[in-house]
Amino acid sequence: MKVLDYLELESRLARAGIGTAHDQQVEALDRAAESGADVEVIETPWTGDDPLDGLYNGARGRGLFREYDLAHCNLIGPGSVAVARHARRNGIPLVLHCHVTSEDFRESFRGSNAVAPALRRYLRWFYSQADLVLTPSEYTKRQLEAYPVEAPIRALSNGVDLDSVADHEVHRDEYRDRYDLDGTVAFAVGNVFERKGLTDFCEVARRVDLEFAWFGTYDTGPQASPTVTRWMRNPPENVTFTGWVEDKPGMFGAGDVFFFPTKEENQGIVVLEAMACGKAVVLRDIPVFREYFEDGHDCLLCSNRDEFVDAIERLDADPDLRERLGSNARETAAEHGLDRVGRELVETYRELLG
Repeated sequence: MKVLDYLELESRLARAGIGTAHDQQVEALDRAAESGADVEVIETPWTGDDPLDGLYNGARGRGLFREYDLAHCNLIGPGSVAVARHARRNGIPLVLHCHVTSEDFRESFRGSNAVAPALRRYLRWFYSQADLVLTPSEYTKRQLEAYPVEAPIRALSNGVDLDSVADHEVHRDEYRDRYDLDGTVAFAVGNVFERKGLTDFCEVARRVDLEFAWFGTYDTGPQASPTVTRWMRNPPENVTFTGWVEDKPGMFGAGDVFFFPTKEENQGIVVLEAMACGKAVVLRDIPVFREYFEDGHDCLLCSNRDEFVDAIERLDADPDLRERLGSNARETAAEHGLDRVGRELVETYRELLG
């Protein structure tokens, strides 16, 4: 079977979780093919390299779309809408992967809260076109059911590419020197948004006598939220915002306690990546994390700043606790390996193709 695994705006999303999720899908399917599964992946629906090439070819009778047996789209924009319509017209099974909800769009860019209600209505329509909607968690599945999305919905973990962070310790000294980090370092990874818990990250840092680092892109233009702009201009003295870092293992190698006070996630690939590195993890106590992780076993779940402060100070003072949580976290991450994701995707496609 030939599967289109499509992410429009792929080059612009390379630094985002959606880009990571798509890359992991392709890698998982490649591994499944190497293990004998009858699956071939293409990543663009167009007969050329991009939609303009496709339109050029279509205008000359060579067709706009390539041939494929099943379409799997990962975004919600015009390219994905075009693929969805093409699939529906031609009886091609359509999988829409929910990486965007109105809830996780809030507190991201300037004006995102005002747009979120309209986005919810659009997503209800968009996802309802699918033969199957995949979500990264049961939590996100319940959200879509409440919209309501009128299509079958199934939860499937985004997984984690264990190999992508396997050599993180090799980079530890280099990256700690690069960003002038010392001692126990509490750190986060990912784009800097208020939805990710930016204010709590900074306010907790003010109360803890340790160094904090956030590895990830932050906006400085007119699209940046006022909260992000304020913290970037005046961060606490013990907080380092690195901006974009190319080398993923270096980020995870530099830190000791992964501190991720995000308010809303569909799953959180960066959490699984930190766990794969054996890091002690401190998370906000939200439903999606309760679904996948266990407080006191492979993470510490906290409800407010006082609890965040206590958790980070405990982990700094107790290396044995850090080691135990990190060891259990590594086992949790292993359960989300890409071999498993690939098998589940192939089984899903086979069901839809009959």
